[in-house]
Amino acid sequence: MKMLLFIIAIVGVTLYVDTLLERSQRPDLPRLYGQTDKGVVQPPVVFIHGILGAKLRNYDTGAELWPGPLYKLLTSDRRDLALKFSPPTYVSQTGDVSAFAVAEHTAGKDFYGKILHTLSEAGGYELRIPGQKIEPGKKYLYEFHYDWRQDNVVSAGKLADFIDQIRRDHGDDQLKVDLVAHSMGGLVARYYIRYGREDVVDDNDFPVNMYGGQRVRRVVLLGAPNLGSVKILRAFIDGIKIGLRKIPPETMATMPSLYQLLPHPLNNWLVTNTGKPLQRDLFSVETWRRFQWSIFNPHVKAAIIAEFADPKQGEQHYANLQQYFEKYIERARRFVWSLTVPLPEDHPMLVVFGGDCRLTPARILVEEVNGISEIRMYPEDVTQPVAGVDYGQLLLEPGDGSVTKASLLGRDTLDPSIQRNKYSFFPLAYAILLCEDHNSLTGNVSFQNNLLNTLLSQD
Repeated sequence: MKMLLFIIAIVGVTLYVDTLLERSQRPDLPRLYGQTDKGVVQPPVVFIHGILGAKLRNYDTGAELWPGPLYKLLTSDRRDLALKFSPPTYVSQTGDVSAFAVAEHTAGKDFYGKILHTLSEAGGYELRIPGQKIEPGKKYLYEFHYDWRQDNVVSAGKLADFIDQIRRDHGDDQLKVDLVAHSMGGLVARYYIRYGREDVVDDNDFPVNMYGGQRVRRVVLLGAPNLGSVKILRAFIDGIKIGLRKIPPETMATMPSLYQLLPHPLNNWLVTNTGKPLQRDLFSVETWRRFQWSIFNPHVKAAIIAEFADPKQGEQHYANLQQYFEKYIERARRFVWSLTVPLPEDHPMLVVFGGDCRLTPARILVEEVNGISEIRMYPEDVTQPVAGVDYGQLLLEPGDGSVTKASLLGRDTLDPSIQRNKYSFFPLAYAILLCEDHNSLTGNVSFQNNLLNTLLSQD
């Protein structure tokens, strides 16, 4: 017993010392950046959140839809998040729901509270809302919140309106802002730079107008899935876990933004058990039907129809949902390609931060079992292993748990010695890699330190 107490005491002292060392080794951000020259004019900073990163509410009743009460966050399957639509246009409709704030903390977990606090307290940026009066010589921070379920093209258009209002507030039609974008927000930012509020993804031509590029000085992307995310593909197939339940595939299939996070066609995202690439078009609805993914799974179809008291209404809704799926999977194909076309020489450069220490889904595998193609998402799920094939290395790559390092850097391969694919234009200035999970990146003090240095530097 005495030995056990002695060990516990030693462990406790060790943890305490480690905590003190960690605190002593943290950069003093207020001292590093709080004494910046007050006469230097700094561009306003626009912070753009990622998926799930804005609070949603019913603007008639004021009731919060997302994240909502803690009990609901933990126990609900969140079917209430599904977007509505109707034929013949199949345009997604938010109804009476809108985004009203960036999610700072939820259920005791930090979302964006730490980074916004750092920009304010250490960086000296004052929070403003477009339309509010500004004072010359001060540094300003704006939070762009948007309905993260909606098409990213729609969100980019709203970002264009948002930044144009900031320019009017400052009385400067030549004003440029700095963008700091997390996760999917990075795709919104990149689309805005190229096309502003123009919708170019209903066609196969992507005429770059640099509307946003003319209004942006620097772009900082944090954990952005620049060539998509296999984790999102997995979620589309099986649903995504929130709290104790999963948001089901049929709910996710109503959100246009999620289609636009799927792996880019340049990716080798599907392989056989021998490790060879399997050429399938992820952005063809026929691929989803063939593999019975998402709403094309018989069990999911039955659940969709069962939501209606009248089976005929359920069947009709299911038929409409298939048409909706086909529309947005094709828009997603064009969206991801629209972000890789070349830009003029005077484009803003991208500064990229992200994680590369956690094994992250990079591919899924297909096995033939009794003439039926079955997918395997994890190395341990492979039932017909081939000697010499490392399934852990095949299916998983270093990243942040959601976005691989390769996707973060806009590359189709992890190997940095291989030249970037000629069809992937990604104007990277430099990248800083961290050992951090996707949802904790904004709270990482090394990121915060380097972010402030990037934003406040006049070089």
